[in-house]
Amino acid sequence: MSQHKWISWNGNKTHSYQNLYTPTKELELQEIVKKNTSIRVFGGRFSSSDINAGTDTLIDITQYNKIVNINKETKEITVQAGITLKELIETAQQNGWCIPCLPDINSITIGGALATATHGTNGFILSKYVSKFRMILADGSIKEFTDTDFETDAIRVSLGLLGVFSEITFQCEANYKLHLVEQPMKDIAWTKKLDNYLKTHDFVRILWLPHTNHGYVILGNKVSEGFKFTLKKAPKYHKHRRATSKILYKYTHIFPRFTATANKILYRLFFTATKEHAGSLYDATVTKKRGQTMELAEWTIPYTKFQTLFADLKAMLESTSNRAYVHVPMDIRFIKKDNAWLSYACSEDVVTVGCVCRNSEKAHTYEAFEKVEEVFLKHGGKPHWAKHFKATYPQLSKLYSKWDAFEILREKMDPNQKFINAYLTQLFIK
Repeated sequence: MSQHKWISWNGNKTHSYQNLYTPTKELELQEIVKKNTSIRVFGGRFSSSDINAGTDTLIDITQYNKIVNINKETKEITVQAGITLKELIETAQQNGWCIPCLPDINSITIGGALATATHGTNGFILSKYVSKFRMILADGSIKEFTDTDFETDAIRVSLGLLGVFSEITFQCEANYKLHLVEQPMKDIAWTKKLDNYLKTHDFVRILWLPHTNHGYVILGNKVSEGFKFTLKKAPKYHKHRRATSKILYKYTHIFPRFTATANKILYRLFFTATKEHAGSLYDATVTKKRGQTMELAEWTIPYTKFQTLFADLKAMLESTSNRAYVHVPMDIRFIKKDNAWLSYACSEDVVTVGCVCRNSEKAHTYEAFEKVEEVFLKHGGKPHWAKHFKATYPQLSKLYSKWDAFEILREKMDPNQKFINAYLTQLFIK
């Protein structure tokens, strides 16, 4: 049988496959799952971890992307799993609603975002806002899961190991206006004020800038439609930040110490202006376009451990004794505790710290990923399932209190290992 090649968005992951399906109807999706023995599903292929492919059969879910139902009485929207966040949120806004915690980028497909515990800041992981999951099981049958089913807290973060999402019902809330003030602040200041920020603001996000002793602090509050403020826009040249970063970091894999200088240049150019603006959560905070490829890692730590972790992380990254020079910014966000078995925030509020390599084709030489992982594992941190990390079963199985329960359920729902690939085998099998 002929072989074909699957390639990830940033070009760092490639796999051969034999069969590729692009379903548009649920019955097609059922038949594909029923008749094939080795399956993975992919959407935008944005994941930096190797979870999307690596099986004989692949399902491209991007054409399974319809709005199924809008319930105006309950503020619920039901969508097919291949719809993008952009389409979902725009539909919600057209009805005067929102999902009150959003990921950073709007081009991801909903099914993959839910399966990997995608999140925003100052809310729950995205899947917490789902009231019903309609799933195609390993035998091709369909089952719906709600909060009344014990499996639901496993399904909320399943990495596609328990079945294939078909339709998802989101519980929305009334939309609101968010007033945001953004400004640079020294690390010693914003870390001391963090507790108060989280108590008094509806939106908190820190873009941390190693080697500059600063973070770029973004604070927001819900306001009335008639709220008055002074609009302060970013300089027009700020739209070139990512392109400038790409240029400055182009050869840092050869000259890693130049990264510290590049970070200081980027800070001066793009992170010293004070900005003030307002809009819906979606309009004010979500990235609408990501043209540049990049490799991403992200780690979470219980909020109670963050200050100690941050001190260790800052000392390590700013030391001249290693080559772990990290590109800026490092994105710091906050997630509320939930009950999902494989959620980063299961049973405790957490802080997430993102780590980006702007030069994605050289990400294999980017020592910051390795060093950041060492620091977080030392403090009991957890990796983002869809981003870059090297930890496998021995480390991961100790981090989740419901790990064994998830494994028992996975063996029950997928006894023939239909939904697992080689990469996931390293994560979930001893």
